[in-house]
Amino acid sequence: MSFIRRWLGGPAGGEPRDERDPTPGEIEADERARDLELLRGEQSRLDDLRQRQLRYADRAWTPPVQGGERRADDADRNAAGEE
Repeated sequence: MSFIRRWLGGPAGGEPRDERDPTPGEIEADERARDLELLRGEQSRLDDLRQRQLRYADRAWTPPVQGGERRADDADRNAAGEE
């Protein structure tokens, strides 16, 4: 039974159960600490070039979208009087 409790997130049979629910402030602080730890890990994993690429990715030039309504044979149709 203790395996199922641990698997579902509950305490194991021998572990004392914490009856106090965490406050929203504690939850936020834990999430913030976890996010900072993830960012530190990401920073240590990436080299300087990749960090710079990620930092300036929103300012990178992208070519205009291909396509549109105009087609190569539009001039031929207009010259023939077709629409």
